[in-house]
Amino acid sequence: MADVENPAIGLAFATTAAAKLEPQTPVTPGEELTHIPNFFWVKLLPRSKNLSHPVREFVLLGFPCRWEIQIFLFSTFLVTYMLTLFGNMAIVCAVRWDLRLHTPMYILLANFSFLEICYVNSDVPNMLANFLSQAKTISFAGCLLQLYFFFSLGTTECLFLSIMAYDRFLAICRPLHYPSVMTVKFCGRLVIFCWVYGFLWFLIPVIFITQLPFCGPNVIDDFLCDLGPLLALASACVPVPGTVLMCGTMSSLLIFATFFYIIGSYTLVLRAVMQVPSVAGRKKAFSTCSSHLAVVFLFYGSVMMTYVSPGAGQAESMQKFTTLFYSVLTPFFNPMIYSLRNKEMKDALKKVLRGS
Repeated sequence: MADVENPAIGLAFATTAAAKLEPQTPVTPGEELTHIPNFFWVKLLPRSKNLSHPVREFVLLGFPCRWEIQIFLFSTFLVTYMLTLFGNMAIVCAVRWDLRLHTPMYILLANFSFLEICYVNSDVPNMLANFLSQAKTISFAGCLLQLYFFFSLGTTECLFLSIMAYDRFLAICRPLHYPSVMTVKFCGRLVIFCWVYGFLWFLIPVIFITQLPFCGPNVIDDFLCDLGPLLALASACVPVPGTVLMCGTMSSLLIFATFFYIIGSYTLVLRAVMQVPSVAGRKKAFSTCSSHLAVVFLFYGSVMMTYVSPGAGQAESMQKFTTLFYSVLTPFFNPMIYSLRNKEMKDALKKVLRGS
């Protein structure tokens, strides 16, 4: 098997297996248990004092298994990746070429689909390459760049979902004011705000992480450079409670603020829809919101399981699955969700697929 020939991978497998067999004992003087409020639990590795040999690359274990299964997973995720790119690009092209879709709701949807294309490109190509690689390594700079883009695009997605909820709130709860408030110009400003603020929100925490002393262990039991494993590796050298607290606070603030805003908006939307006298009117109003709500619960459900729920008792395989779900599978399902019950979008997609 190819992975066994790599000493770093072999050591990682042995470390992982030993950790799983180790009974739950009180914390020893050689290790610490750091609680990150509302974010995750990080069990720090034994403290290393070798600060003179900084880490130059990390090993991403990904999904350790037999070579045949690695090839199967590579093929499965490659097909999923290609379909994700195709589906989201089709929505972008449909909105671009169909003049009937040049409205704020579809402009936001097109930008959201383009965001999903960027999102999967921040982690999936490297994951696919690691399936076929024996080393499974990523450079220190490459790891931090992936961390920055992955979290910045995730932040942008939270903001876009909030803006799309605001658009539906105006359209259903304030229909008379909607044309004058949600103009194409104002919609463009909201789009710019989402992209700019999304890439600024996590910039300072990433800068702080680049200054941490990664001096010992370099094995990440994940398929991408995620925040929790990196902080755990840095904490194996010196305590980093300030960085841990800052990252946890900013992540929790972003997730909870946007999620509760979306829930509040749709609570008002639901109350307004229930006051519509006709059944047909209620059905049409629900159909315009159901797709967005489905995406919201898919994304936030998996994100909260990964970054908000305490992870001390959470299996590593479950952590990988939830990360995989919101970073790979949710962008894959989005084109199907948004076009399933939307006649205008389905007609526009048919034109794109026919090339007319």
